[in-house]
Amino acid sequence: MRNLFIFLWDNRFFTLFLILETISVGLLSTSYSYQRSLSYSLTNDISGSLLKTYSDLSDYFYLKEENKQLLEDNANLRNQVAGSFLATDTSTVYLDTLYRFLPARIISITNKMQMNRIIIDKGKIHGIKKEMGVIGKDGIVGIVIGVSDHYSTLMSALSRNANFSAMIKQNGQLVNVSWPGDNYLYGEINDIPSHIQLLEGDTIVSSGNSIIFPKGIIIGYVVEHQKREDKDLSKAKIRFSVDFNKLHHVYIVKNLMKHELDSLIMQTYNE
Repeated sequence: MRNLFIFLWDNRFFTLFLILETISVGLLSTSYSYQRSLSYSLTNDISGSLLKTYSDLSDYFYLKEENKQLLEDNANLRNQVAGSFLATDTSTVYLDTLYRFLPARIISITNKMQMNRIIIDKGKIHGIKKEMGVIGKDGIVGIVIGVSDHYSTLMSALSRNANFSAMIKQNGQLVNVSWPGDNYLYGEINDIPSHIQLLEGDTIVSSGNSIIFPKGIIIGYVVEHQKREDKDLSKAKIRFSVDFNKLHHVYIVKNLMKHELDSLIMQTYNE
């Protein structure tokens, strides 16, 4: 079917010629009353069907470009939300941009390994660097760990090495989210202090304590808090907000202050 679409598109001018010829034949028959009524109806049906097919083909071939434009529009909107700005001086209303979002398409993804990886179609020439965060429209996806000129590799949130600084949205309590390595739908919160009570449906979001993700990006929702009377620490099961089996497009998160923050951290360690 795709080959037929491509053939028709490549010969669209000839197809349009046939449509016009069909209409012309219909107009020639207008001098005969009975034949005119029959032929007009037939010609109208044929030409309408052909024009609709031509329109559908055009829409199909422009769909990819429209999807690309939609991703870029969404990235621009993310760049304008409040979380993308940082007040650098509390005595003024001046805002300095802190995060930028670049759309990318997934070209390879795994969900059933212990160290799942994702490859996207953006790389060095697009300004991508290691340790940049990556999110989807529904939440956190992973972190960039490898970059070539045109592509990047991500450590998926579905990796035994992945650990995200998070918090409970309802009360601001800090927690850490990891993946236990079995079901791609569910994550885990470990070593929860006894004074923290998680409820089913509680929203878990990024804490903003790292320089990789903005504060408040959704990670998942609490399914079950497994408390044990004989232990001070407990764990909870969460359902990831992102369905990694249906993931096709992402946004790379660029922290414009990362270089300065990294330099400050190194300076602190060297003192």
